[in-house]
Amino acid sequence: MDNIALIESFGDFKDEKGISKIDLMAIIEDSLKTLLRKRYDSDDHFDVIVNPDKGDFQIFLNKTIVEDEMSEDDDLEIEITEAKKIDPTFEVGEDFTMEIPVAQLGRRNILTLKQILATKLQEHNNAMLYDQFRDRIGEIVIGEIHHIRHKHVILLDDEGNEFILPKENQIPSDFFKKGENIRAIVETVDFKGSKPQIIVSRTAPKFLEKLLELEIPEIQDGTIILKKAVRIPGEKAKIAVDAYDDRIDPVGACVGVKGSRIHGVVRELRNENIDVIQWSKNPEIMVKRALGNVTINKIDINEDANYALVYTPVEEISKVIGKQGQNIRLASWLSGYEIDVYRESSEDDDVDLKEFNDDIEQWILDEFKKVGLTTAKSVLDKETESLLNMVDLEEETIEDVKRILREEFED
Repeated sequence: MDNIALIESFGDFKDEKGISKIDLMAIIEDSLKTLLRKRYDSDDHFDVIVNPDKGDFQIFLNKTIVEDEMSEDDDLEIEITEAKKIDPTFEVGEDFTMEIPVAQLGRRNILTLKQILATKLQEHNNAMLYDQFRDRIGEIVIGEIHHIRHKHVILLDDEGNEFILPKENQIPSDFFKKGENIRAIVETVDFKGSKPQIIVSRTAPKFLEKLLELEIPEIQDGTIILKKAVRIPGEKAKIAVDAYDDRIDPVGACVGVKGSRIHGVVRELRNENIDVIQWSKNPEIMVKRALGNVTINKIDINEDANYALVYTPVEEISKVIGKQGQNIRLASWLSGYEIDVYRESSEDDDVDLKEFNDDIEQWILDEFKKVGLTTAKSVLDKETESLLNMVDLEEETIEDVKRILREEFED
């Protein structure tokens, strides 16, 4: 096999992987030197010349001319008589350079060379793939579902690049079918062995941010600023937006008419509920907006501790906290303040004594009812001594009732 034939045998591989001729020649030179080191223990006596323009290469062996019958290594030394057959002017001690045809290396070494070359081509491709996707961390990629496994899903893009979507990076309500195209964000790129492993995610807040950029042109062109996005994947998300121009309504622009703009993002996130609020540099306003459409009477802010205490009516508590604490948790993440809620009791905030019939015997409740004490506050507001004069109950019983009312009502 001559030099050109050897290079051309890798032509298909070069075209498939998009390796330039110059890079291919550099790989060929490195592969040849690797083979020479395997064959001769060193490549110090060899020169490898690669010509990318001609698509050819040459191997030259530099031998030292020695006296006849004094050669200790025929691979590295040549006797003077043999040297003079080529050029009568040679002298002992001079360098003798001869070209080594690839075919002279032997069939086994040529096969070894092809293996080395294929390995180095693969290493080159892996390095290029790593560099390509390392620069794309935080970008959205589209991949076709190739394999669905218990702990992860394997995606392939149009160029055959493989992405891994781990179970923990999937939205809980994600349901995939083989052959389906899905979007995800490049999260990490690391080598696993000699091959780069590209991990993608559909749960990262950055995925939400990038989806918003795709769906809302004003975010992409910078007219609207996406300050922050937080989410509980598949459940609820909150985003804070602002605009350089006061005439622009950033919230309205993101939501669109009847939610038309945000709908595509919601659909991609498997119906994840998204609250859009206008960002404010005022901590109190920001906390209030982050909590959403709830009644808040007062907010105490401790900026040093990044802490906010929110005072809200009893009937608003469930709204402030939200399902499984999602609303207050997301509001804390979005505002940057740890939010606690304090229930403010109003004069009308009272509980009928009959609500305590699981903890207080009915006959005792009836005794209070006889004297017009029908609510928890009506009992708690009276001193024990006064109650002793009103109802036919022991002092110990009255104190037990008050304790139960305080624990269940006041707390």
